[in-house]
Amino acid sequence: MRSAARLLRLAGPAAIAFLWIVPARAEPESTAPSCYATAGGALEICRSGGEPEGVLYAPPTCRFASGVQIVRLQARSAPGPLQAVFQAEPPRRDKRGKEACEPDLRATDPAIGGSVRSGRLTEQLAGTMPPTAYRFWSGTAQAETSPRRRGRHGHRRREAKPQEARPAVEAREGVGARDPITVAGRDWAGDDYHYVFMIATEAVEERRRHVLIQARTLDFETFDVRQRAAGTEATEWVPFGEQKTAARGRRSRRSRSPEPPPLAPVLDEAGKPIVGNCTGEGFDVQGLVGSVSVVDQVYHYFYTDVLPSDCSEPPAKRRLGLYLRTSRDVTAEKVWSAPQTMIDVLPPDTLVRVGKAKGMERWAIAYSCFRPANAPGGPVADICLHYTTDLSTASFKALALFAEPASAARSPAYLALRSGGDGSGRYSRDGFFWMTDRYGNVDTPGTYPTKGGFLTWLDRLAPRSDGSAGSSLYGRPVYWSTWTVRRR
Repeated sequence: MRSAARLLRLAGPAAIAFLWIVPARAEPESTAPSCYATAGGALEICRSGGEPEGVLYAPPTCRFASGVQIVRLQARSAPGPLQAVFQAEPPRRDKRGKEACEPDLRATDPAIGGSVRSGRLTEQLAGTMPPTAYRFWSGTAQAETSPRRRGRHGHRRREAKPQEARPAVEAREGVGARDPITVAGRDWAGDDYHYVFMIATEAVEERRRHVLIQARTLDFETFDVRQRAAGTEATEWVPFGEQKTAARGRRSRRSRSPEPPPLAPVLDEAGKPIVGNCTGEGFDVQGLVGSVSVVDQVYHYFYTDVLPSDCSEPPAKRRLGLYLRTSRDVTAEKVWSAPQTMIDVLPPDTLVRVGKAKGMERWAIAYSCFRPANAPGGPVADICLHYTTDLSTASFKALALFAEPASAARSPAYLALRSGGDGSGRYSRDGFFWMTDRYGNVDTPGTYPTKGGFLTWLDRLAPRSDGSAGSSLYGRPVYWSTWTVRRR
């Protein structure tokens, strides 16, 4: 894709539009692809220059996409439709209430958060982003917090609007906590809803931490959010944009304001909110990002979180663990199990997605990594992939995800992704996700029936659609690629 980056610099938006419509396919490598073993030696994944890749989304400079999950809404025996669900920028409106698209935005205020966008696409268009719309956006979870000045709906009042003034030196740019995870309800028991789990933040004294929240939908256009009923411990589903009017006890009209109602945290079986292990400041707040996969009618929520022993360390040195919680009914309260540690230590800032492998009784685990120093191109960012030997939780302990020293986050199990980059050999593989069936298990579009999976990722270094440098988030393209796995 280095030639593609050059094209983008020369042609700007026209080049992005071309790559968006026509999937990129690299020419086959002259040498045989290198392979690595996984699943205890039973499988191998081969890195080939002929693996299809392309541009999924080339957003304008006022938008971004992160964590794009493409969900098959029907069984594999039936053709699409497919649904794209992802984290996006917070909605903005002008003085007349119309959607505004401001140029040169920066994500420098974590209090702004983000939104969830979704859109329907067909099986044949799995390599292009469909038209999408804002569905709901971030709020403050109703969990225990320290007393603070709050507004009418329980939100902390900000001293000044984030965009009123821009500091001389830009703050570190990031993504406010959302990270949606989509999975079907218990359709085997008559539940027709799909559920979206997200991450909000809550105030804890002078700091913040992540907390898991939940929404549901029948059509991916209108969503209900779970709120704590006023004056009780019970929760209720409330259409987003509506909330209880305390004085009159009735629902208000659908709000046009981007300020959402506070949401109730998801509870574990002990009645405690599912929250991150550590508190933080700004974009340094971590924890709970992951995936949900349904196997044998049991929901498996895999996520990373900071090791409790590292909470006092600087954010860049906070190691992570991979955890698992399970549930048999995501509509009920107090049903998620206590966390079980799957992998003891991961390097800081490692993103992990876990799902039941396509057509196998194994787990597939994708994680952020760097190529080894002696790999082509050196230790550049990539996405690594492994399969477990079976579906047991013990099989995770046998995985060797990183080479020593693990703190360098280097691994020979990289996919050798080619798309994106700044043209000089630097890449970003942020906010990756993959295509799933309705149960969160790894799937592929009908156009790639023999592939092992279909990945999406955000590249913060790839040229923006207008050719400008600007934000490292807004306007940066999202790419897609497949991978091939076979029995040895």
